[in-house]
Amino acid sequence: MKSYKIIWEMHKWVGIASALLLMNVSITGLLLLEKKKFAWLQPPTQTGETGTAADFITIQKLLASVAQLEHPDFPDITAIDRIDFRPNKHVFKVRSQHHHAEIQIDAIDGRILSVAPRRSDLLEALHDGSWYGPWMHGILMPLAAVANFLLVITGLYLWLKRSWPRRRGKISSSEKGSRGN
Repeated sequence: MKSYKIIWEMHKWVGIASALLLMNVSITGLLLLEKKKFAWLQPPTQTGETGTAADFITIQKLLASVAQLEHPDFPDITAIDRIDFRPNKHVFKVRSQHHHAEIQIDAIDGRILSVAPRRSDLLEALHDGSWYGPWMHGILMPLAAVANFLLVITGLYLWLKRSWPRRRGKISSSEKGSRGN
């Protein structure tokens, strides 16, 4: 019975400690699953002019379109985090390293189609812990994964330890009752 009490205490305190992390991961994960349904989380992908691959603008023209906008989150090309290309929609998505801004540019004529915040990037950073700092992402989140695994194992042990003797007792009681008749 002593091992049961030790595991119960460990299960309780690990559960309490990991509850906040689980809430963070659960809430942000749910929002990330639904991000394409809400424009305030992730701007919908626009559609550019129709054309062929030969008609696509060059990277130089793309960067000139970004610079021409004079957006505060894109002071120069070093502020660009990444450029996503959607060939089926003829759109470039240019994402900033600052404030999760996104500019969508027509891949055929280079005109600006959309300028909007991309809050889903913030949600991803909250979800994986990187927003809080490298210690959270690199140390605490892996520990939380181990803690969750520990909660499952200790929870199963506690449940089986309590329910198994009862089940065996009920079976042996019913067997005794049927033998007596």
